[in-house]
Amino acid sequence: MTLEAAAIEAIKWNEQGLIPAIAQNAQSREVLMLGFMNAESLKRTLDVGQAVFWSRQRGKLWRKGETSGNTLAIREIRIDCDADALLLLVEPAGPTCHTNAESCFFRRFEEFIAEPKRY
Repeated sequence: MTLEAAAIEAIKWNEQGLIPAIAQNAQSREVLMLGFMNAESLKRTLDVGQAVFWSRQRGKLWRKGETSGNTLAIREIRIDCDADALLLLVEPAGPTCHTNAESCFFRRFEEFIAEPKRY
């Protein structure tokens, strides 16, 4: 699938040229992570069939699992009604979170309030 210029123009990118991309397990429907994509990472995702995000911390593209091997194979991509968020239906090749949890959303908010730390 190629990303045509008209589609790129129609996407509602934020001020930094990014769009939030939610990764969801295509089989279980569990939400796995939230990342951000720019036009280049979206094009690469379509080209390689694996999730490629824009790292806001590192300021560069990164393919999910490039060091851990825990890649996210794309099964389908959906865009919301006002074209400002993506949903990636994926098949994970292992835990998605860098903490080795299946999902980055493993903590209840009450737990975070009791122990407010980042991993």
